[in-house]
Amino acid sequence: MDFTSTVIIPLLFGSLGIFAIFRLLQWMRMRTYLQEAVVVITGATSGLGKECAKAFHAAGSKLVLCGRDSEKLKDLMQELSAMTNHRKNVSAHKPHTVVFDLSDTKSVVSAAEEILKYLGHVDILINNAGISFRGTIVDTGLDVDKKLMETNYFGPVALTKALLPSMIKRRQGHIVAISSVQGKISIPFRSAYAASKHATQAFFDCLRAEVEQYDIDVTVVSPGYIQTNLSVNAVTADGSRYGVMDKTTAEGQTPAEVAQVVLSAVGQKKKEVLVAGLTPCLAVYLRNIFPRLFFTLMASRAKKERKAKNS
Repeated sequence: MDFTSTVIIPLLFGSLGIFAIFRLLQWMRMRTYLQEAVVVITGATSGLGKECAKAFHAAGSKLVLCGRDSEKLKDLMQELSAMTNHRKNVSAHKPHTVVFDLSDTKSVVSAAEEILKYLGHVDILINNAGISFRGTIVDTGLDVDKKLMETNYFGPVALTKALLPSMIKRRQGHIVAISSVQGKISIPFRSAYAASKHATQAFFDCLRAEVEQYDIDVTVVSPGYIQTNLSVNAVTADGSRYGVMDKTTAEGQTPAEVAQVVLSAVGQKKKEVLVAGLTPCLAVYLRNIFPRLFFTLMASRAKKERKAKNS
């Protein structure tokens, strides 16, 4: 009797069949979860936010697109409308737009009230909007640190708190924070940005634990470098615009690729997702397991970057 043909091969095909069925059921559950869901996306006019809007629109969600530029929101609406016209399986829901500045707490609260008044509830909140930073700590004014915290931390926190009571009342909701690898590790000349993302990580980790009793999910997505204008629009030590596309950013993942990871993470209700290459992922673990080595490497990186800037 041939053991391989009578036992191993049937077992292998059986395992593959079970895995395929599991993935199919997982996909069906995700599709059901996202269809008809009211999804709020901040920073929807460009980069990752824009691609998330396209991904969730294609999944059949009812979108609330948020941003500071009303014209760019209108342009995005037209893009989504074109998607609907060209692809029969794309959602026909017309998105709703809300214009507000995430760094203005009062406007955030008003925006939340408008969203609830118009749609009644929010199923999924994606806190995506944010700005980056480039500069030395010694040269950076405190007003710049505050600006980063207002946009990257207090804005998402204010919007989350404004929408949270309605989720608790319904005992249903999903809150997503688009953080960064720099919410887990800090690299030189990114202090204000890394600090805001560390705060974001901590807040939403606490939130996850506190709202589990209400059946509310919290997902923190931590991307590495993405091919967006984040570095170009970054704030410098004196508050001016950085205006440079970093090489690491230009070589990063595309926004569309990361948006699909976000879509999948939300659909599967994952608690945390690290979306980065091998080196950033290793750095996260190195920081926790061999901190002294990590600090030495970061000091060396700072020295190298400073030398390159001065040359």
